[in-house]
Amino acid sequence: MNRYPWWKYAILVVAVLVGLIYALPNLFGEAPAVQVSSGKATVKVDVDLEARVSQALQQAGLQPDFVQFEGNSVKARFADTDAQLKAKDVLSSALNPDPADPAYIVALNLVPRSPQWLAALNARPMYLGLDLRGGVHFLMQVDMKAALTKRAEGLTADVRSMLRDKNIRHGGVTRNGNDIELRLRDAETLAAARRVIEDQLPDLAITETPEGSEFKLSARLKPDAARRVQEQALKQNITTLHNRINELGTTEPVIQQQGLDRVVVQLPGVQDTARAKDIIGRTATLEVRLVDDSPEAASAAAGGGPVPFGTERYVERGGGPLIVKRQVILTGENLTDAQAGFDEQQQAAVHLTLDAKGARIFREVTGQNINKRMAILLFEKGKGEVVTAPVIRSEIGGGRVQISGSMSTQEANDTALLLRAGSLAAPMEIIEERTIGPALGAENIDKGLKSVVYGFIAIAVFMCLYYGLFGVFSTVALAVNVLLLVALLSMLQATLSLPGIAAIALTLGMAIDANVLINERVREELRNGSAPQTAIHTGYDRAFATILDSNITTLIAGVALLAFGSGPVRGFAVVHCLGILTSMFSAVFFSRGLVNLWYGRQKKLKKVSIGQVWRPGGEQQVEKA
Repeated sequence: MNRYPWWKYAILVVAVLVGLIYALPNLFGEAPAVQVSSGKATVKVDVDLEARVSQALQQAGLQPDFVQFEGNSVKARFADTDAQLKAKDVLSSALNPDPADPAYIVALNLVPRSPQWLAALNARPMYLGLDLRGGVHFLMQVDMKAALTKRAEGLTADVRSMLRDKNIRHGGVTRNGNDIELRLRDAETLAAARRVIEDQLPDLAITETPEGSEFKLSARLKPDAARRVQEQALKQNITTLHNRINELGTTEPVIQQQGLDRVVVQLPGVQDTARAKDIIGRTATLEVRLVDDSPEAASAAAGGGPVPFGTERYVERGGGPLIVKRQVILTGENLTDAQAGFDEQQQAAVHLTLDAKGARIFREVTGQNINKRMAILLFEKGKGEVVTAPVIRSEIGGGRVQISGSMSTQEANDTALLLRAGSLAAPMEIIEERTIGPALGAENIDKGLKSVVYGFIAIAVFMCLYYGLFGVFSTVALAVNVLLLVALLSMLQATLSLPGIAAIALTLGMAIDANVLINERVREELRNGSAPQTAIHTGYDRAFATILDSNITTLIAGVALLAFGSGPVRGFAVVHCLGILTSMFSAVFFSRGLVNLWYGRQKKLKKVSIGQVWRPGGEQQVEKA
């Protein structure tokens, strides 16, 4: 009756072993390390950099625990902070000969101290949040006025282009603040201009005012459209920050909106505040310009002499100089997507998607400059670099552009990533900066762990005293529940914060509640005169429905927190929901396996150790094995 087949016990053993392996890395803590990542969007980090880092450290007499290329960075782990600081200075000098124009960012970091055999099994510790690990917190303000001004500048150019296409004569299109002003000579022309603007730019609110013998037409973004511009600017800035920080290999960053015009950036584990600011400040601007192919430009590129009027000299990605015209055709605002792919000849290519304005301009420019080169430049910190300079083979319309040529698949992927990174839609400034040191994080971890451990001990003592051997089974099941929860969080690489530790403590109380229901059901059956084996079987079966109902209702509340919460609330909800799932497994399946293993093979079982059972009529009896 109370026997598990062998395969169920195999599942229990495998679950506990997997839980041990994937929870074990959390016991080793973290070690000081140096992280080397790209300092420019056009500088690639690969396995060759790992060899350069190892060689530089070896020449300096430093022995790291290991040097590893992972993701978009190379990390070197050391035994102590003294070696870490020396390694940072050595690598900064070796990798950045010109400190004014660094190609790589060398920053202090913390990495897991787990043995390599655990890392080979992909067993890694769970991430720790800013409040536990320490790190840098920034609150950034988005300049919404600049976003509206930028949009007004674009609309002014659009109005000028539309009127030119319709052959509508005017006295000039200017921008006055966020207003677009247009002067016209007669009422008929005014009406024609108004129709064109209303048809093609419905987001503009138009007003007319006479000025002597002429007319003035003023257009301004409608309130709803202005709000959309601000929302899009904030979203684009958040996306750009994500791209920049992810490219640099910074681990588990938190970038989220706060209010209508602010962005919170948290970089757990980053010890170097100056480098963190450098990461945040890395904003790129994308520009498309024509290459000057005149003899004067070719002579200037070859000989290094003065460039022709209206042009600038830039370095191409391959290293050669290129003379580019100053006039900007398109910017990153007009680029909506960039993906790597293949052309008709199955050669690696980059496919770009432009917005409506960009598609119109691009069609005109490509139609007028066939067989000429067009340069795509990326500007960072005021310095520009040519990402690619393809030849225009034909007029390109429809808003879809293909860049192909002598590039590998990896180069196509890298170029698409650079172009997707885009630029900030509006300027941002840091209005709040907070650094949480590792010592404070360690104190938070210590207090959080003590609360969980003391809570577990209190529950275990109560269960063992009140339910006897069944209480011991419940305590073991509770320990397995915590083990599986920690292992699951580590496998999912979830970020644990103080609210997450609170959720673990709450999970302990909720998980033991299921065992209390089971034990009381078994007691009830014994009280009603059932045989011990029957009482165990019936008690578990009847308690399961109640346990399922209570956990489902609690899970619904947790899912609601996960769906509608943000920040610490979501962190609490993640641990809470996973804890419910692991408690169902441990309280019902695992604890019953222990009970069946202990009592199931005793055919003539007369008593079980489940504490004091109250018999009908006031008779008391302590059931013991």
